[in-house]
Amino acid sequence: MSSIQFHPNELLLIYHDPSSSTGKQTRAYARSVSNHVNEVDLHNVRFTTTLWKEILNMLDCKPKDLLDKSNPEYQAKVRGNTFTMTGWLEVLMNNPHLLKAPIAVFNNRAVVCQKPTDILKLEVNSRSSSKVPPHLRPRVIE
Repeated sequence: MSSIQFHPNELLLIYHDPSSSTGKQTRAYARSVSNHVNEVDLHNVRFTTTLWKEILNMLDCKPKDLLDKSNPEYQAKVRGNTFTMTGWLEVLMNNPHLLKAPIAVFNNRAVVCQKPTDILKLEVNSRSSSKVPPHLRPRVIE
């Protein structure tokens, strides 16, 4: 698969811990800003390195920037190592629980939701998701 493809009005929410406070709140914000939320729990779905590359390109960041450096497993296994880009992508692919926060993707834009309100940076409602096709608009009878 060479690209993430989904409905233009769909908000993709990627997270690793649905029971965390930030995860729950971010999911609630996602549902409040879009009627079409595709939730991806990385405990159940494994992203390929290609998908991670695309997400990183949308975020304009490096794989290391997505990782929680305070996590004891990061400290034990990752800290101090020098990885190639492929190595960092493998770390992401095989250790999604090291993500520091959920990631939201909408309309080829992405944001790391360190605070639940960060999802609002995607401006979901101001784009095409809030546009109602003419045949679905309510009729105004005068």
